[in-house]
Amino acid sequence: MPNAELPASTRAPRATRLATLCAFVLICCLFAIAAKEFVMPAAQPARTYPARDDHPMEKVAIAVDPYDLEDKASIFSVNYRNYGYMPVFFVITNDGDQPVSLVDMKVQMNTKDRSKLFPATMDDLTRRLSHPSRSERTTPLPIPLPKKELKGGVSRKTWDEIEQAQFAAKGVEPHSTGRGFLFFDIADISNPLAGATFYLTGVRDSKGNELMYFEIPMEKYLSAPEAKRP
Repeated sequence: MPNAELPASTRAPRATRLATLCAFVLICCLFAIAAKEFVMPAAQPARTYPARDDHPMEKVAIAVDPYDLEDKASIFSVNYRNYGYMPVFFVITNDGDQPVSLVDMKVQMNTKDRSKLFPATMDDLTRRLSHPSRSERTTPLPIPLPKKELKGGVSRKTWDEIEQAQFAAKGVEPHSTGRGFLFFDIADISNPLAGATFYLTGVRDSKGNELMYFEIPMEKYLSAPEAKRP
């Protein structure tokens, strides 16, 4: 009788096995997330990015590549957008024969409503990640993961990720490219890139002379065909 209902004694073990299997898969997924390691993206020459500013006479070019989309931001173990931050990949290429100094580098992004955004410091990031506001808190995991040493209120892994990701170069050698992430606080901005402009000042040549300031309208990134975005 193929359509006959299975006895309760048979259905119960099957239900138990299914629940056990689901729990096992969930645990594996959670541990896979916990084990994820950050890997810095490779950088192309700055002039190959849609959002760029090239100074041919000074032989220096810069580019920015916002990690505003979920698939791009998945390289991080932390969803920084949930905490009100947007990672922006910053690239600077020196095609000259002398090094350039970034010791006095200053970055600023002006939004459409004239708000001025500056890159977050390590303290800014760890403070926000340690004490998110109610609206920024993520849903707690149903199964506790192994605890790790905390540093600055965040896990050692998160601390290391931020430290590795943040742009920290003090200079760029001849015929080379520097790269790293800048984190901008966009917690109260619904569409931070539309109409925004990225500015960079304080780049100096080997003689200490400041290069002309760099300016990148973020519309260059937004209007670029997605297939051409790095």
